[in-house]
Amino acid sequence: MKTPGVDVPDHRGRTGLDRTGRKLKRNPDVVIRDVELTSQGWHVLRRTTFDYRRRDGRWERQQRETYDRGNGAVILPYDTERRTVLLTRQFRFPAYVNDHPDGLLIEAAAGLLDADDPLTAIRRESAEELGVTLSRIEHVFDAYMSPGSVTERLHFFAAAYTPENRTSDGGGVVEEGEDIEVLELDFAEALAMTRNGQIIDGKTIMLLQWAALHGPFAPPGCPSHD
Repeated sequence: MKTPGVDVPDHRGRTGLDRTGRKLKRNPDVVIRDVELTSQGWHVLRRTTFDYRRRDGRWERQQRETYDRGNGAVILPYDTERRTVLLTRQFRFPAYVNDHPDGLLIEAAAGLLDADDPLTAIRRESAEELGVTLSRIEHVFDAYMSPGSVTERLHFFAAAYTPENRTSDGGGVVEEGEDIEVLELDFAEALAMTRNGQIIDGKTIMLLQWAALHGPFAPPGCPSHD
């Protein structure tokens, strides 16, 4: 029997999904033995068996599951004149099922790269989710957000905006099930929300703290993004 996503195309036309990782040799202390496809919905779950040489020299066989949803990008638009930032609010079922009161999270606008480079992708997400057209966009840093199980690397960006840059209502792509509320918040209020539990999304907390410590709202005399 042929397996969709391995031998024959799955519902997204993909094959060979069990090949990812098999040829990795960058670390001589890790030897890949097998990669199994365990689930191939919109994203891909794999179980990889590998030999790992511990720090004491002993080799140990291990298995790890990895969730591959591709890489993504996130952005914090800011207005230093009015001291505001643009964020979103949307329903997140994984948070809702894990004790969040209503599943409505306040977040920085973000999305998967798909086939685009990070800068192109974040321009797209800014327009779709926030309704803002941005010109000069600054790359801030990259980070693995949940490296214990998720392969995603997230590219962090920031950009200045003015009211004139808000060219549409935003709200996301309805055909993709998005229902996004655009929030323009006072920066000090947004930063306080990371301390009182109103903002508990990791990528958003990271960008707001960057903006306060090293970015556009850093105190005079602090090393800035400039």
